[in-house]
Parts: sequence; C-alpha cells; structure tokens
Amino acid sequence: MDLFYDSLCELAVQVCRDEPMDKHVTFRAGGPADYFVTPGSVRELKAVITLCREAEKPYFILGNGSNLLVSDKGYRGVVIHVGRALGRVHAAGGRLFAGAGASLARAAKEAMEAGLTGLEFAAGIPGTVGGALVMNAGAYGGEMSQVVETVDVLTKNGEEKRLSLRDMKLGYRTSCIQAMEYIVTGTTLTLKPGDREEIQARMEDLAERRRAKQPLEYPSAGSTFKRPEGNFAGKLIMEAGLAGLSVGGACVSEKHCGFVINKGGATASDIWELCRLVQARVKESAGVSLELEIRLLGDFS
Repeated sequence: MDLFYDSLCELAVQVCRDEPMDKHVTFRAGGPADYFVTPGSVRELKAVITLCREAEKPYFILGNGSNLLVSDKGYRGVVIHVGRALGRVHAAGGRLFAGAGASLARAAKEAMEAGLTGLEFAAGIPGTVGGALVMNAGAYGGEMSQVVETVDVLTKNGEEKRLSLRDMKLGYRTSCIQAMEYIVTGTTLTLKPGDREEIQARMEDLAERRRAKQPLEYPSAGSTFKRPEGNFAGKLIMEAGLAGLSVGGACVSEKHCGFVINKGGATASDIWELCRLVQARVKESAGVSLELEIRLLGDFS
C-alpha cells in the first residue's frame, strides 16, 4: 500500500508514480520521479505542498523543464508540475497578467496582440513565466527585471503573498525565490504601448537570430553556463578548443559552444560529466571558473 499516493489522489490532482523525467525536461534525459503531480489550481497546489510537508516528502516545482538536468537515478520525492491550470494570460491597461504555468512564448504573443512592447526578448525562451521569474531569464538585452511589477507567490508555509520588484531582488540569473523557498503562482508585468507590426517584426528578427546561432535542432537546456564577468562562456569554451567535445551522446555544440546538447541517447551522467570536463578545461586554459546556469535535480554522486 502507498498511503501517501492515496492521499495525493484524494486532493483531486493528477498523480503518476515512477514518472520518467526525460519526458518533461528539454534535455530529454533523466530517471523517474517517485511521484509526479499536476495541481489544477492554486488551492490544489497549496494542498499538495501542505501534504508533502506533513509527510516529510521532498518536492520540486517544475515548469517547462528547460533549465533542468535530472539524475539518471531519478528523484526520490514529488515533482509538482505547474502547467496549464496556472497558465492564464491576459492584458489590460498596459499590463500583462500571467500565471506561472504560461509559456514565455504565449505571454510574449499575448503582449504583441495587445500592442504592448517590452517582452519581445522572451518570445524564444523555452520556459514558463514562473521559471523565468525564478532565474530572471533574459536574452538579447532584455530580462524579466525590466518588466516585472509584482509577483504572486506561495510561501513555504502555504501563505499567499505578493512581492514587489524590489522584494524580488532580481539579479543576473537569480532572485529571492529559491532562498526564501517561495513558489511563483503568477505575475503582473508593466509594458509600454507599441505598434503591433513593429513588435511582431522584432520577435521574428530575434527568432531568426536564434535559429542562425543556436543549436535548436537538438535537445538542450539552452545556455549551459552563466556568463562570467567581462566575458562569454561560449567564447571561452571555443577558445579552449572544446567545440564538438563529446561524452557519450552529450556534445558541446559546434554551432554555439555555450550549449551542451543531446545529440542522441545522452544520459544525464553523460551531460554532467561533459559539463565538469568543460569547467576543468576552461579553468586550465583561461583561469575562469564557469558556473552552471542549469539546475541539477537528484543524486549525481
């Protein structure tokens, strides 16, 4: 018998056991999670968190899995998928209101349809609004800190709270969310009126630049390493002669050395070993310690 599973089911959420995580992360690698839960509302999300805490079960909040590497051993806990149920998006009065489960692409499109500019940079980032706020996602000179007005969260005790931009402490690929153990449920973004055709043209231009410069044809988690101060991770990796370096099915993209890609059949261990090898080689050649931008979930020992 699995009393915890039964208790999850009683909360009216969607629950799976031993769910393969390679289906839910953009690296397309990783072992199973003990429990995979998809709440249908903020109320159900709160109930799941409360149950996990009462049962002393570790949990992890998952969006689109676009910045995550899950161990081949899987995750001994509860993966809580914030998806469509928290994915509403609508614009009004120069603001865009978006649930944490909404994709950035959809949020950017809704802004464009409403004639609001400022979110074009996010159109090609393959993540959710919630995940973007956690890491202050950005691209091509734009980032979430430039458009955030407020962020709605649940505290680790299940309390609903609204944070200001200042409260969020947004920096380069960082925020207060992880340190405070908050869970993002939604946000209000402040945008500016713009010409819809110009906004669309800007989004199309950025999409073309991504296709030309990034290995979008392969599974990856986007930029694998954070940008070191005064330099670029991809440049340092290329200068270290690591373009095309492979471990199993994992490879440093020759199209953009800042990306570790899954060329086919890569395990999480392959990807992790390659990342560590790249870090060691760049440290040796340039004296720079590259920091991972992707997050790790599970046992990598």
